Amino acid sequence: MAQAAESARAVIMTVDDDPGVSRAVARDLRRRYGESYRIVRAESGESALEALRELKLRGDLVAVILADYRMPQMNGIEFLERAMDIHPGARRILLTAYADTSAAIDAINVVDLDHYLLKPWDPPEEKLYPVLDDLLEAWRCSDYRPVPATKVVGHRWSARSSDVREFLARNQVPYRWYSADEPEGQRLLAAAGQDGRRLPLVITPEGTPLVEPDVPELASHVGLATTPTADFYDLVVIGGGPAGLGAAVYGASEGLRTVLVERSATGGQAGQSSRIENYLGFPDGVSGAQLTDRARRQAAKFGAEVLTAREVTGLEVSGAARIVRFSDGSAIAAHSVILATGVSYRQLRAPGCAELTSCGVFYGSALTEAPSCQGQDVYIVGGANSAGQAAMYLSKGAKSVTLLVRGADLSASMSHYLIQQINEAPNISVRPRTVVDAAHGDGHLEQLTLRDTETGDIELVDAHWLFVFIGAAPLTDWLDGTVLRDSGGFILAGPDLTPDGRPPADWELDRPPYHLETNVPGVFVAGDARAESAKRVASAVGEGAMAVMLVHRYLEQS
Repeated sequence: MAQAAESARAVIMTVDDDPGVSRAVARDLRRRYGESYRIVRAESGESALEALRELKLRGDLVAVILADYRMPQMNGIEFLERAMDIHPGARRILLTAYADTSAAIDAINVVDLDHYLLKPWDPPEEKLYPVLDDLLEAWRCSDYRPVPATKVVGHRWSARSSDVREFLARNQVPYRWYSADEPEGQRLLAAAGQDGRRLPLVITPEGTPLVEPDVPELASHVGLATTPTADFYDLVVIGGGPAGLGAAVYGASEGLRTVLVERSATGGQAGQSSRIENYLGFPDGVSGAQLTDRARRQAAKFGAEVLTAREVTGLEVSGAARIVRFSDGSAIAAHSVILATGVSYRQLRAPGCAELTSCGVFYGSALTEAPSCQGQDVYIVGGANSAGQAAMYLSKGAKSVTLLVRGADLSASMSHYLIQQINEAPNISVRPRTVVDAAHGDGHLEQLTLRDTETGDIELVDAHWLFVFIGAAPLTDWLDGTVLRDSGGFILAGPDLTPDGRPPADWELDRPPYHLETNVPGVFVAGDARAESAKRVASAVGEGAMAVMLVHRYLEQS
């Protein structure tokens, strides 16, 4: 009975851009498997990927994916490669014509294809069902790890509820959302002995209720590692963005006992990006969540520990050891440290924005809110790539997206390819020389006051969704008195420490600091937190790898 219950929740997905073929495949699948499996049909790779992401967030299982090879924009092999990142345990079938069999054979190596089927598949009793029966049996016997979903009960316009959903989503923790105003939400509250005054309520897969949990408590109950397994390491990486993940992968793969410490969720700002299209090796683009998940799994494969919801508050030198202190008073030590703390979004200072944060005003993509923007007017503040990527992503479902830009146009800080995409999107408009003067609303955002910086004209517009991308500041205040920083708080390293050719005053070694080394020997910096860094994902990953190479050099000479 348990196996039957698990199968009833599992999905068989079929993807084909030909509506007739799509309906025929789904018809044959329902005829044979409809009582035990949910049959999901999609007519494009993108819509199928959106469906797979939604299934992932809800904790639903995907048993088999059938994809047609010849689809526009994204062929079947490209789709299956991306689908692997979302549901790696699903069995994969390519539906192809006889002329494309060579491509299907190649796909066996590219996407670990389980089988390919030739069109037509009639009669299904001979050509379709035996293949599916075998693959479903193999899937049921494999370690596909069905995970009962975490349940979150809260209010739509609750800042804390929004923060919890964002934390779970960014950490790839499947969850189900229930509004406290709906019958199922009320039933869950009653079962937990709550009246709904204290929200959110989080119910773990084991059935443990957590009322208004803080981040460390939530992390520890949903399977995220929060406690180090040792007191001393070869390398501590602080920060789980692209630079930190790159350092963890290279450090662990090269034999260093490595631990990565992240205060919220791996991926950093890049992890919140809906689509990164200029990262090497991904010609069709890759979402920040996909890239982050791949990197985190890669680091774990090589043996790196990843600690989540641990805030670092201090760095000390004790002989050859570098001591990292946490906010709860505990500490770990290591031979070397890589600072990859990244940056945090700057806050809008306009009146009303602070009170409405996470209640209509969001910093970063806040991708968990995107489904709620369907058919609505969305405003975005910012003119750099992160704002452009968010505009393109939200425009897929929003009625309109308006980019508010302080400058004269987008060319000053946005990549040319994104500007072209925005110009071609029919529901995206750009308002240059425009700023937000105030945000208004009772409990959630309702209106914005916009000001034209050239004419001074004021306009009041109805708005329920505002996403803000106005630059970022480094998260380095906790290093004050230990590591040298510039006037903006960015960490100085390598040549920036020796502008006159002489090392820092407290430098005790005979050699000058290595390229990414701070004024503290054995402490390195990588990524956006470094002064004069490129602020790009590729350069951050490269610096993380380079920092590990310099750590080896430091350890060899220590």
